[in-house]
Amino acid sequence: MSGSVTMHSVFVYGSLMADDVVRLLIDRIPQTSSAILPDFHRFSIKGRVYPAILPAVSKKVSGKVLFGITDRELQILDEFEDTEYVRNNVQVLLTDSSEKLQTKTYIWANKNDPDLYGTWEFEEWKQLHMEGFLKMTKEFVQEMNSPESEA
Repeated sequence: MSGSVTMHSVFVYGSLMADDVVRLLIDRIPQTSSAILPDFHRFSIKGRVYPAILPAVSKKVSGKVLFGITDRELQILDEFEDTEYVRNNVQVLLTDSSEKLQTKTYIWANKNDPDLYGTWEFEEWKQLHMEGFLKMTKEFVQEMNSPESEA
């Protein structure tokens, strides 16, 4: 084992903006900073409670950056986001400092998905769906940590 550990930063814009969801997934709340992702739009998805983002000129998505994410934690986030999302590098603007930052984020894989519509709102999600989402996240973590999932 070498002594160096790669740390990642990840721009989150949906359910992962909720500290309780992040704590369930990686067992801690990392340092964060509010951020804006320019030239993207956050869509609602028919039949889902979480959002999708896709490139969109002159639009912007507000969210936050999670700092100090380990390789293992990034792997957990990858599994959580599943194959419907593609992890990509993007440049965000940190709202506290106006500093530009290269970071990772999860972009919806199907650019022509007919189920994308409107604009997803975090505050509305918190009120309507967060409780059920936390239960689902807990089940995801239990399943991920069960011996059968090691295969």
